[in-house]
Amino acid sequence: MKWLFIIIVVLFIGVGIYFLVNAWIMRGVKTPPYHVIKRSHTIEIRHYQPMLIAQVTVKGDRQTAIRVGFKQLAAFIFGENHTANNHSDKIAMTAPVMQQSEKIAMTTPVMQQTGTDNQWQIRFVMPARYTKATLPKPNNNHIKIIEVPAQTKVAIRFTGTPTLRRLQQQTKKLERYLKKQQLTPIGTVEYAFYNPPWTLPLLRRNEIMQAIKNESQ
Repeated sequence: MKWLFIIIVVLFIGVGIYFLVNAWIMRGVKTPPYHVIKRSHTIEIRHYQPMLIAQVTVKGDRQTAIRVGFKQLAAFIFGENHTANNHSDKIAMTAPVMQQSEKIAMTTPVMQQTGTDNQWQIRFVMPARYTKATLPKPNNNHIKIIEVPAQTKVAIRFTGTPTLRRLQQQTKKLERYLKKQQLTPIGTVEYAFYNPPWTLPLLRRNEIMQAIKNESQ
């Protein structure tokens, strides 16, 4: 019984340390602000203000593309860049990492999406304090800096590991909602991942988003 008690205490301490470390790492990570227009359980209709994104296009399967794209974009924000006076600068990390297909017109912010030729656009949203003129330029010429206009999006939120099956299931739920609400989609869906890979599945925040047409458009 004594050893069982010790094991339980150690496990509780380990879990506590995990939560503290994860909270400390994520404490300064900001997300793009948005206004919730309508909420229905795990689905929200949101309005996003204009934002600045860094984007790289990667060819391959979804998981490989986001791993390679994330690495390139992370290198950019962590110092592989140059300012007007030829200095490098660290850019604050933001969430989510977004993935979207190349076939969509560029009207969306870091996410993932696939086209017919299996190319993915991986994106980081840049901190709001930057403009396109003041943001350090990437040394990697494959990284593009893009100004994204204000958008209205429908987002469905879920936890767990974002496997292909779960992404497909949540996408179908989102599509049914769009049809029921008679909302007109623009382009294709995008995936948004908010947590580092070591985050426990139960604590992960994943989203699938779909840009929609405003009634005034």
